[in-house]
Amino acid sequence: MKISATVILSFLWVSLNAQTDTTKLFPVQISDTPGYQADTSSLLDGLSIDEGPDFEQNTFKGTRVINSQSIEMLGKANMDYRISHRFGTLNTGAYNLYGMDQAYQRMSFTFGLSDLLNIEVGRSSVNKVYDGTIKYKMMRQAKGDKHRPLSIVYVGNMAIQTLKNTNPSYDPYYFTHRLYYTHQLLVAKKFNEKLSIQLMPTIVHRNFIDSMKYKNTVLSMGVSGRFKLTRKLALTGEYFYVLPNQISPYLYHNSLSLGFDIETGGHVFQLHFTNSTGMNEKGFITETTNSWAKGQVHFGFNISRVFYIGRN
Repeated sequence: MKISATVILSFLWVSLNAQTDTTKLFPVQISDTPGYQADTSSLLDGLSIDEGPDFEQNTFKGTRVINSQSIEMLGKANMDYRISHRFGTLNTGAYNLYGMDQAYQRMSFTFGLSDLLNIEVGRSSVNKVYDGTIKYKMMRQAKGDKHRPLSIVYVGNMAIQTLKNTNPSYDPYYFTHRLYYTHQLLVAKKFNEKLSIQLMPTIVHRNFIDSMKYKNTVLSMGVSGRFKLTRKLALTGEYFYVLPNQISPYLYHNSLSLGFDIETGGHVFQLHFTNSTGMNEKGFITETTNSWAKGQVHFGFNISRVFYIGRN
């Protein structure tokens, strides 16, 4: 009996002090308690983890190329405060400091409701226009994914022109006459780290026009691009071709803009030259009255600052 008791006690003592690897018997649970970190490496051995698609980044550097929207979106709970500024035309000469004595501006706020859905509100001094925009990303370009070779974004805009009517022949002049609508599809591809191209088929509907010879609904095709010159500097450009017999060829011209994107810390500073005075879609697509050939070109800039407005 003494031998049996000794054997039993020895067995219990060895069992209590044995360094058994219980992780082989029971899966480790991840602890939420501060100071504790669970080792889950053994659970992942031999498994391939799908990290999701490798999306392209920085097809453009801001939510607008110059005048036009780009496929870039604000992230959820972010706000972009943007000021767009145009001086007078260069051909006004030295007396007006080549347009510097004149100024037109647009101020806008863009909000990221989600990573795929943005809204924007803005106000332009040209014709005193208020406008609102909704922007939805339908597809995002992914590297090496033949099913996602492009980025596609829908843009819808409504504008209200509040400039007082001084033309007595426009009577009656109803509130609905002041409304303009734009529908646009942005289709972009980043070809490499330097070059990005975007196509912009666009419809602009004008509730009121001053001649029955032309169309209330205007069809246009835009193209824009970005070419990166250095780590902080990129060349940008955009052009909108309006199909014939829709607006007066004697009064209006196609919009052409060329510029530079300069990254300065938390800002994106855009310097450019454009023949468009208007800075919303109905303005620069259907109401550009200036011509590059005549030197009627505005120097201007856009400056943008993004703020996080979420709770955390």
